[in-house]
Amino acid sequence: MERSLLQRIEAFLKESAMPPSVFGRAALRDPCFVSDLRSGREPGREIIGRVEHFMSKWRADRRVGHVAPLGDRRTRAFWRLDAGSEA
Repeated sequence: MERSLLQRIEAFLKESAMPPSVFGRAALRDPCFVSDLRSGREPGREIIGRVEHFMSKWRADRRVGHVAPLGDRRTRAFWRLDAGSEA
C-alpha cells in the first residue's frame, strides 16, 4: 500500500531532523506547507513532484556527504559553533 504524501514527509522530517517550516521553505518556498497538509490541504501533481524531488535530492546529497545542516535562525549559531569545533 502506498503511503500518502504527508506520511512520506513526516518520515522524512524524522529522518532528517528538519523542522517542518524549514522543509516547506527549502522544498517549496512555503514555510506553512506541512502545517497546511496536516490541516487537509490537497497538493497538485506539480507540488508533489517538487516535494519528492527535494527529498530524493537531499537523500542523495546525504549519501555523498554534501548535506549542509538546515535550521531556523535560532539554531544557525549552534551549527556554526559545532562546525568550527570539528575543524
